[in-house]
Amino acid sequence: MSVTRRQFLTATAGACAFTPYSWTSGAEEKTVPRSPNDRWRIGCIGMRYQGSVIAREALPYGDIVAICDVDKHVREQARASFGSTAQIFENYQDLLAKKGIDVVLIGTPDHWHAKMLIDACRAGKDVYCEKPLTLTVAEGQRICDVVRETGRVVQVGTWQRSDARFRRAVEMVHAGRIGTLRRMVVVMGKNTQGGPFTPLPVPRHFNWDLWQGQTPEVPYLAERSHYTFRWWYEYSGGEMTDTGAHHLDIAQWGAGLQHIGPVEIEGAARFPTVQNSFNVAIDYHARYRYANGVELEVLDSPRGDYNRDGIMFEGDEGRIFVNRGTLAGKPVEELASRPLKREDFRVYSNDNRDRVERMGKIDAIKNHMGNFFDCTVSRKTPISDVVSQHRSVSLCHLGNIAMKVGTKLTWNPETEQFADSPAASKLLKREQRKGFEIG
Repeated sequence: MSVTRRQFLTATAGACAFTPYSWTSGAEEKTVPRSPNDRWRIGCIGMRYQGSVIAREALPYGDIVAICDVDKHVREQARASFGSTAQIFENYQDLLAKKGIDVVLIGTPDHWHAKMLIDACRAGKDVYCEKPLTLTVAEGQRICDVVRETGRVVQVGTWQRSDARFRRAVEMVHAGRIGTLRRMVVVMGKNTQGGPFTPLPVPRHFNWDLWQGQTPEVPYLAERSHYTFRWWYEYSGGEMTDTGAHHLDIAQWGAGLQHIGPVEIEGAARFPTVQNSFNVAIDYHARYRYANGVELEVLDSPRGDYNRDGIMFEGDEGRIFVNRGTLAGKPVEELASRPLKREDFRVYSNDNRDRVERMGKIDAIKNHMGNFFDCTVSRKTPISDVVSQHRSVSLCHLGNIAMKVGTKLTWNPETEQFADSPAASKLLKREQRKGFEIG
């Protein structure tokens, strides 16, 4: 990758000229605009479930002035839900060309994230983009270059970084509460299986060609689009990139390896063979080793001591487990008598308010969105910056590649290339359909 962490921060950091929000600390903290003139003008691309969620959480900071979705029913419903005044578009390029948009929110399927993000940055917009950041490793490399070149603020929607449980787990590992970190185990969940599905006429209200974007042109299947795109490798990566973009990110963050990557990867999987069916792995398993000796194992279902989805950090002096409902382990129990020192809370150097104590998905997304808008003012790096998120989703992609190739792979995290596998190297990028290439 052509940009270092130091270069990236130098290119994007800036002094905070003013802060248009007042903050109150504690569990009830919230943002309050200082003046209506400080409100951002927001364009939203992709307005099904998660797109509408992030749009709603952006409302305290600005006004939604433009909405884009390839489904006419979805975009019209979204406009009605958000005040009936936003201009609506079928093609996101037309939204980006509209004057008077400061910020773009991207809530589309995964295969559109990279191109839309890059195009929005080049159009002079700051961007909140849903996870996973990319469809391929090569896309992430290009995103990092473009964000550095344009100086735009980009927040990736890995909101677990803004949830108190995950933050505290990472802080405790960094503070040495489990001794020296040796191993991490991440339990994901099984991929959804189904099919064969029957091709149907394309609904008149739905632009199937535009939805497919860079991916190969195929007959319309209702099960390819909307939420179930996750179970097709053409558009996503199954649980490895869905849950993995969250959990593997926390694992690398906790290990202090969020700006690097592993040196060895091996994976195994069993794949469906029926045409017109979901094609993500039926069963899967991956192992990673980092240069410092830390190991990471990915399981597709609970087993043995790892009986819940989530992340287990294992050190030579203890273990900490964390997921969306639990933070557990002896070191956690000991916090009552041995609290963390104030300086141990600083896993994110640009916090500008008291310790975040929100727990739960929606509360965490609120804080994540708040951090994004803070950074659009300060020009500082958001908590889910593109460099770390490129590395996190690359971990997901590398696992999927190892499963497909079926052999142990040697990875150079500096050059981001495989040392010994032409077959694996071919999977670092994908051919893109004419007219939808990422520049």
